Amino acid sequence: MFKAPRTDFWQVGIVPLALADVDAARLAAVRDRITWLPDAGRWRYLADPFGLVRGDALHVFVEAFDYRTKRAHIERHEFSKADLHWRRQATVLDRPFHLSYPQVFEHGGETWMVPESYQAGEIALYRATDASLDHWQRECALLAGLPGADASLVELHGRWWMFYTLVGPNARDQRELHMAHAPTLTGPWTPLAANPVRVARDGARPAGRPFVARDGVLTLPVQDSSTGYGGATRLLRFPVLMPGHVVVEAGAERLTGDLVSATHTAGLHTLTGCDDAFSLIDVKRIDRSRGRQWLDLQRRWRRLFG
Repeated sequence: MFKAPRTDFWQVGIVPLALADVDAARLAAVRDRITWLPDAGRWRYLADPFGLVRGDALHVFVEAFDYRTKRAHIERHEFSKADLHWRRQATVLDRPFHLSYPQVFEHGGETWMVPESYQAGEIALYRATDASLDHWQRECALLAGLPGADASLVELHGRWWMFYTLVGPNARDQRELHMAHAPTLTGPWTPLAANPVRVARDGARPAGRPFVARDGVLTLPVQDSSTGYGGATRLLRFPVLMPGHVVVEAGAERLTGDLVSATHTAGLHTLTGCDDAFSLIDVKRIDRSRGRQWLDLQRRWRRLFG
């Protein structure tokens, strides 16, 4: 008897808390006030949320994954900021390779995105070409020739910092944290000689954009995969951050799906801020139905025979 396959489905939520105020107790306290993005449809899910506030709108960018193709593109979901009423969605970036983790941010009067595109062998920078945020063009490669995943960027004291992981054998991407730095957003980017700066299954792969905590210490959300991929999120702190010397401190608290959901309790692997009013998360449920086997067979048949 064949074992039923495991299928992960993620759900994205808008949390009415500033990122610097998020902890387990506060997450649990606002669980009934979380706004969840619309269901993605059968054999699809939305994950890896990042957001921007523009005028009266909150724009949430997500990975939109489809198990029928085993590939994702980037969608933008628009909400009214006042009452979080969902307005519309659009596919804003699609490539012949997998895309996810669409970190969006503003800098120098432009809007930028650094999506995960490890299958293309690069960490690349994209720029929005219109005010709608629906059209993007590739600007340049920040780091080329490596399978970088979940690159998370921040500017601090006039220098840019990048946190990322590398896809490789034995779940390398779940246990290694790498860093790079640059004088400007477009580079040149230099990986740290001390990479990987942390090796730990319980907190290495980036899980959201870095932010400055209330006490002034740069803080990075990371995935805790000690109990399974994306099982929880925890925070890493960087009280010392220099190209030649980095100190990493791991927070003890784990943020899990059961804090905010009765159905998606198997994981929480993104935590990122929008502004002083909202944070974004995603949570996971696991499906073990046999329909996935038929789906995988159909996909292989199409690949072999068109």
